[in-house]
Amino acid sequence: MSAGSRLSGETAPRPDVVCLSHLRWDFVFQRPQHLLTRFARESRVFYVEEPELREGPPSLSVTLRENGVHVVVPRLPGGLSAEEQAAVQKELLDDLMRRYAIRRFVLWFYTPMALAFSRHLRPVSIVYDCMDELAAFAGAPRALKDREAELMVRADLVLTGGQCLYEAKRNLHPNVHAFPSSVDVSHFARARKRVSEPADQKVIPSPRLGFFGVIDERMDLELVRGVAAARPDWHLVFLGPTCKIDVDAFPRASNIHRLGRKSYDELPAYIAGWDVALIPFARNESTKFISPTKTPEYLAAGRPVVSTSIRDVVRPYGQMGLARVADTVPDFVEAVEASLKDSAAARIARADQLLATMSWDRTWAGIRQLVWESDASRGEVEEETDALAG
Repeated sequence: MSAGSRLSGETAPRPDVVCLSHLRWDFVFQRPQHLLTRFARESRVFYVEEPELREGPPSLSVTLRENGVHVVVPRLPGGLSAEEQAAVQKELLDDLMRRYAIRRFVLWFYTPMALAFSRHLRPVSIVYDCMDELAAFAGAPRALKDREAELMVRADLVLTGGQCLYEAKRNLHPNVHAFPSSVDVSHFARARKRVSEPADQKVIPSPRLGFFGVIDERMDLELVRGVAAARPDWHLVFLGPTCKIDVDAFPRASNIHRLGRKSYDELPAYIAGWDVALIPFARNESTKFISPTKTPEYLAAGRPVVSTSIRDVVRPYGQMGLARVADTVPDFVEAVEASLKDSAAARIARADQLLATMSWDRTWAGIRQLVWESDASRGEVEEETDALAG
C-alpha cells in the first residue's frame, strides 16, 4: 500500500509524533502544548525535553499525561562534555524508540540543537516548528545558527509562529508556512464573566494593569519602572516565572505586584480582575520576530491591550484598532488612560470578529493537513526510490 493510499484510508493508523524540544512541558502552556495535545487525539505523541542533570546513571523518565502526551525527560549525570551528552541522549532516544516500538513516526523539532542526537533516525517526515528566533535569545548556543541551517535542509515542512518570522524564513526552505499564535477563545472568555477573585490579587487596589507570561530579557524593565512611577495610583500585576534575568533587577514599588507562576486554568480568573492587559516588551534582538500568543488571549478575555511596537502586535492588532501601541513612558501612560475609557462592548465586538478565525483547532487542522501530506509525499518518494533500486 502506498503512502498516498494510506493517507486516504480513514482506518489506517497515523504515524507517531516524536517531538524534540527545548521547553519543559509543564513550564508554560503555549504553542507546543496546544498543537501536540491535539495530535495526541489520533497519534501517539512523545514530547522529549532537554535533559535534567542529576547524580546516578543515565535514565529516561516517561509519564503519560491525561491529554495523551508522553512527556519524556532524559536524566544525565553532570560533568559530561557536549559530545558526551549528545552520545548519551542518542542512546536514551534509541531506548525510547525500542521500548515503545516507535517505527513509523514524524520527527518534530522545536530546537535545531536536537540534531546532535537525532540525525541517525529515519522518520516518515521531519517538521520544524519555528516558534521563535532562538539564536537571538540570551545564552543561545554558538552552534544554533549552523544547526538550524542543517535542519532547514533536512526538514520536509517548516512552520513559523508568526508573520515576521515567516518573512525571515520563507526563502530558506521550499515548504514554509506561517501559522501565527492562535487562541482558545472559550477558555479565556471566562474572564468576561463574574468569577471568584483569586486571594492574592483580591487585596490589590484598582485600576489594575496586568501581564502574564515568562518574565525574561524580553521585558522592558525601564518602561515598567517608569509607568509605575508616573502613575502610583495604578497597580501593575505580573504573573509568570522569571528566568534568564536577575530577579533583583525587576523594578520594586508599592504598586508593582509579582504573583508568580499560575496555571493555564487559573489565568482567566486573574485576567477578569484587570482593567488593561499589557505587553511591555523591549525592542531588541530577542523580540524582533516574536508573535506574542497573549495578544489574542487578552482580547478573548475582553481586555483592552497596550503593547510596545512588537511588529506582530502592530500588524494586525494595532492596525485594526484592537491594541494601542506605545514605546515611551509618556505615550504608554497615555495609551493606558485611553484604554481605561474604552467602550468594552464595541471593542469586544470588533475583537470577536477576528478571534473567530484564530482558534487553535483551526490552526491545528491546517498544520495537520500539511504534516500528513509531507508524510505521504516522502513515502511516495521512498517507494519510487525502492522500485528503481529493485
